[in-house]
Amino acid sequence: MENLGVAFAILGAAFAAMFAGMGSAKGVGTVGKSAAGVITEDPGKFGRVLILEILPGTQGLYGFLAAFMIMNNITVGMPLSQGLGLFAASLPIAFAGLVSAIHQGRAAAAGCGLVAKRPEGLGQAIILAAMVETYAVLALLISIL
Repeated sequence: MENLGVAFAILGAAFAAMFAGMGSAKGVGTVGKSAAGVITEDPGKFGRVLILEILPGTQGLYGFLAAFMIMNNITVGMPLSQGLGLFAASLPIAFAGLVSAIHQGRAAAAGCGLVAKRPEGLGQAIILAAMVETYAVLALLISIL
């Protein structure tokens, strides 16, 4: 019972890294499939689709950052209320990171189709996919606060 606060804080750090990372893995995988199709037809478009491939991976980095910050705030024998507070702080980036990375991956995969047909549309494709990122950034800010 005396280390319950520490246990909840560690669980929160795990949630932040795990769920945001899972979303990024799914999102990056979704874009990777579309990007591979584009590169098959035109290998010269690799650099363009690589930018879209990277975008859904940022949520995993946000989850890692939140987990790192939580771990840095853990103290030996911390009270349960403080551990629960750190656990609660992990939830916004954990779940918003999971969902937004998956949907950003879908948007970026559609952007690969745009780049395949109109390479000059890369900027538009990036903006459309980056709009989803807004919610991950907001979730990270709430987790930090």
